[in-house]
Amino acid sequence: MNSEKEKVAIERLKAFEPEDGYHLSYSGGKDSDCIKILAYLAGVKFEAVHSLTTVDAPETVSYVKSQTDVRIEEPKKSMWQLIVEKGIPPTRVIRYCHSELKGHSGKCRVVVSGVRWAESKKRAISSGLVMIMDKPKTTQKEAAKRQLDYRINKQGGVILSSTSEKNRVMVLDKYKSQKVIINPIIDWSDNDVWEFLHYYGCDSNPLYQCGFKRIGCIGCPMARKHRYFEFERYPDFKEMYLTAFEQMLETRKRKGLSNRIGWKTATDVFKWWMEEDFLQLTFDDLAEMENNRESAKLV
Repeated sequence: MNSEKEKVAIERLKAFEPEDGYHLSYSGGKDSDCIKILAYLAGVKFEAVHSLTTVDAPETVSYVKSQTDVRIEEPKKSMWQLIVEKGIPPTRVIRYCHSELKGHSGKCRVVVSGVRWAESKKRAISSGLVMIMDKPKTTQKEAAKRQLDYRINKQGGVILSSTSEKNRVMVLDKYKSQKVIINPIIDWSDNDVWEFLHYYGCDSNPLYQCGFKRIGCIGCPMARKHRYFEFERYPDFKEMYLTAFEQMLETRKRKGLSNRIGWKTATDVFKWWMEEDFLQLTFDDLAEMENNRESAKLV
């Protein structure tokens, strides 16, 4: 086990601890097990919270429920309701599922997350030790010129890279008005995580023993081809998606929405969804989503 990385992660948690304690985002995966153990080792005040998505694997739900120190939050709407309401399945481009089912959790709290650079190239570029979801007044170029201790990602958020006193003050000043996320294991590899968990006797979610590399929603577009394996294992979820797609098509027809993609049946939607690439979504599709979003605000 890399004891130096463990020590650094603990110091990171101690550095940014707010008076009201952390909101620890607990997914039921190996990374969230890791940050929960680290929070105990650091002796910081925290509340571990799991946001149910209604498309969690049964094993994940059972595992989370076995964690007596985790509070479970129910969603306001199910994935099936959201698909019908939005008029399109969640995709890698349009990820309304995250904001609707998970993004609301931890409001006005400093959130601890298990995000790591090693998870994907995108996260290696857009994530950091501390993420403040607020567009700064200073541009990236100005920040570099003034040698400020932060950078700006493509989403317009501020990324802090150290536990300096200036950064600590910024976090504690911002978190009541802006969402702030701390990623204490941002620089850990998969091996670092597993060695740490094994050292502390945590086997984590049983799905890892069944060939799963990641723990997430069944059918998540971010899992790409692994979804075929998921639907083979959980055929009931495939049927629930098909039912939602059928209701979605009926709703689109009732609203008079155009059918540019060529969907006629729920199976058509499912095939498109499973084989999607970025070219399948047009600017018209994005505009339609935005119109639906604005209309929902008026209801």
